[in-house]
Amino acid sequence: MEINSFRFEGKEIRRPFVIAGPCSAESEDQMIGTARLLASQGVEVFRAGIWKPRTKPGGFEGVGSAGLEWLKIVKEETGLKTTTEVANSRHVEDALKAGVDILWIGARTTANPFAVQEIAEAAGGSGTPVLVKNPINPDIELWIGAAERLIACGTDNIAFVHRGFGAYEKGLFRNQPQWHIPIELKRRFPSVTIFCDPSHIGGKQNLIYPISQQAMDLGFDGLMIETHINPSQALSDKEQQITPELLERILKLIVIRDTSESSEYLADLRREIDELDDRLLNILSKRMSVAREIGRYKMQNNMQVLQPVRYDKMVTSRIAQALGLELDEDFVKQILEAVHEESVRQQFEIINRSGLSQKLN
Repeated sequence: MEINSFRFEGKEIRRPFVIAGPCSAESEDQMIGTARLLASQGVEVFRAGIWKPRTKPGGFEGVGSAGLEWLKIVKEETGLKTTTEVANSRHVEDALKAGVDILWIGARTTANPFAVQEIAEAAGGSGTPVLVKNPINPDIELWIGAAERLIACGTDNIAFVHRGFGAYEKGLFRNQPQWHIPIELKRRFPSVTIFCDPSHIGGKQNLIYPISQQAMDLGFDGLMIETHINPSQALSDKEQQITPELLERILKLIVIRDTSESSEYLADLRREIDELDDRLLNILSKRMSVAREIGRYKMQNNMQVLQPVRYDKMVTSRIAQALGLELDEDFVKQILEAVHEESVRQQFEIINRSGLSQKLN
C-alpha cells in the first residue's frame, strides 16, 4: 500500500507546517483571542479540542458540539483553517457539518481499530484530510493500520502526528519520543507526511523548543503545538500549553536545515558507517554462535540457562568499559540487555529442542 504526501488546499506543504491552538475550546473569547494572535504569525491551521477523552473521569472533557460554532467564528474572522479531534462517527458528522477543514484521530482512538473503522467510514468520500496520531502504546502496525482503514474508505489525504508513547515510569518526558518509530514509518513510506506534537511529548513549556528543533532536524514536516492565550488558566494540560507570543519566538529560533544530499565527504563517511555496520552484524553472529555452544554445554551438564551472577558481572564490567569509550551508559545497557535476551532465547531453543527429541525417542 502507498501513502501519499499530505496536501493542504491542493498543494504540497512547506516546512515547517504549523498547527497551533488550545488543548481545549473553553469559551468564544478564549478561542478568538488566541486565534487572532496566531493568524499574524504564519500559523496555517487553528486547532482546538471540542470533545476531550481524559485518562480518568472527573476532569474537563470539553464543551462538546457548542465549540464547533466558535471554530466557525475563528475561521470567518481570521481566515485560519480549523481542525479538531474526532473519536466516533457522530463527531465526524458534526465536525463536517460545521465546516471543520481537517479532522484528527487522537492517540487513544488510534489504538482502537473498531473506533478507527467507524471514523473511516464516516469520513470516507468527504474529501476532508485526516491526521492520525500515534497510538499510546509503541505499536507501529496500529499506527499504519489506522491509515490503511482511512484509505480503504476513501480518505487518501493523510498525515501522521508523532506525539510520543506512554511509559509506566515517568521521566523527563510526559510521553517517550521513541524517535526510531516515526523514522521507521518514514523508511517504509518515504512519501508520508509526519508532524510532531512537542506539547504531548514534553508535557512542559520549556521542552517545546528543543523537541521541535529535533523533529525538524529529523526531517519532520511540521508541528502541532498547544497554544493558549492564558495557559495558567487553561482547563486542561496547562503545563504544556504556551502563549502565542512564546510560540512566535520559538518559530523564529527553529533552524530548518538543508535536506538535500551533499558532498563526497558525507558519502565517504556513510560508506564507513556501512562497513562498520557489516562488521557489527558479523560480530553479533559470532557471539550468538558462541552462546549456542554454551547452551549445548549447559544442556549436557544439566545447568540452568540463566546465570544471574555472571550476567550482573558482565553488565557491570561492560558499562565501565563503555564509559571509558565515551558511550552513554543507558544506551550500552539497552544493547547488552537485548543481546543477552536473544542469547538466552537461543539457549532455551536448544535445550527445549533436545528435550523434545529425547521424549519422542
